[in-house]
Amino acid sequence: MQIALEAAKGLQYLHEHVNPPVIHRDFKSSNILLDIYFHAKVSDFGLAKLGSDKAGGHVSTRVLGTQGYVAPEYALSGRLTTKSDVYSYGVVLLELLTGRVPVDMNRPPGEGVLVNWALPCLSEREKVTQIMDTALEGQYSLKDAVQVAAIASMCVQPEADYRPLMADVVQSLVPLVKKRLPKRSSSSSASHACKPLVKPEYD
Repeated sequence: MQIALEAAKGLQYLHEHVNPPVIHRDFKSSNILLDIYFHAKVSDFGLAKLGSDKAGGHVSTRVLGTQGYVAPEYALSGRLTTKSDVYSYGVVLLELLTGRVPVDMNRPPGEGVLVNWALPCLSEREKVTQIMDTALEGQYSLKDAVQVAAIASMCVQPEADYRPLMADVVQSLVPLVKKRLPKRSSSSSASHACKPLVKPEYD
């Protein structure tokens, strides 16, 4: 949850503290880097694009990104907004909850696309337990899991207008991060490189 929160703060900075906002356009788990204390940094801005400086505005661009993380309105029309990143962030939350990748067509019918499979289960407490990563072996707070599921559900809404701002996501996650990790010292942060949250695939 600490990693999820810090990654959310990274997107919040890009969206709400930069003018015009920066849209990452390829936010995914393998683009979250971790230092030796597991502090998170958002990385890989090769596809990043400046957004509209008008409230609620969009930019039109060629559709790029990673399958399974791309927001539906962007995939269909090339209309890119900060809410496109919010969708991608929601997919990452679903990965954390379920232990599944965004697209796996080797899964049974109806389970190949993570968002389509998980979304109907995110609003009911009993169904949330059914999609949780079995590797966790039940060692998690059900109350927190339900809260994260609710946040993820809002982030991956098909309609961009119904998705929250990253500031709202951050505010919702803060209470869930109960244990604070040790702060980085200047010496350690300078001498250790970050590692990806998920091993990236290289061409």
